[in-house]
Amino acid sequence: MKTLLHICCAPCAIYPLKILRSERFEVIGFFYNRNIHPYQECQRRENALKIYAEQVGLKVIYQDGYDMETFLQNVVFREENRCNYCYHDRLKTAAIIARHGKFDCFTSTLLQSKFQKHDMIRSIGESLGKSYGVPFLYRDFREGWKEGIETSKRLNMYRQQYCGCIYSEKDRFYKSTEHGVQSMEHRAWSK
Repeated sequence: MKTLLHICCAPCAIYPLKILRSERFEVIGFFYNRNIHPYQECQRRENALKIYAEQVGLKVIYQDGYDMETFLQNVVFREENRCNYCYHDRLKTAAIIARHGKFDCFTSTLLQSKFQKHDMIRSIGESLGKSYGVPFLYRDFREGWKEGIETSKRLNMYRQQYCGCIYSEKDRFYKSTEHGVQSMEHRAWSK
């Protein structure tokens, strides 16, 4: 079966690609991540995927442009629900590509991360699959989480420390104190 694999980053692609290929799926990757900020981070992830794809013989379709404005416009004032929009945007675009490319199904490496909301991804993916006439292939790839990390380290692959959006970057790097918010400036001076 010809499968479009939406890829958020190279490390998260390792295990899903291995499993899908072992199940005899013909896999073509799709890198579409306008949620990733800043732009240099998006470029790092894309470059890491290009290197990995060449190593494993994976064809990949890469997004055109970098439309972060649309992402931000759709999540502003809805930051707590940003993942819903983000998943929907990426999976909808994957479903459209899958339909136009006559793929048998589509899926996502988002399903490899233990930090992602699997029920939401599955629900959105299946709904979009019905709307666009291309089934969403759900697999719980989390069992390969550790293997993906170990393999990416062994390959000296670029590994990011946050989901991708500016909000997840803040959640990852900016910490508050017991007495309120600790500014980045204060933390820099206290080191």
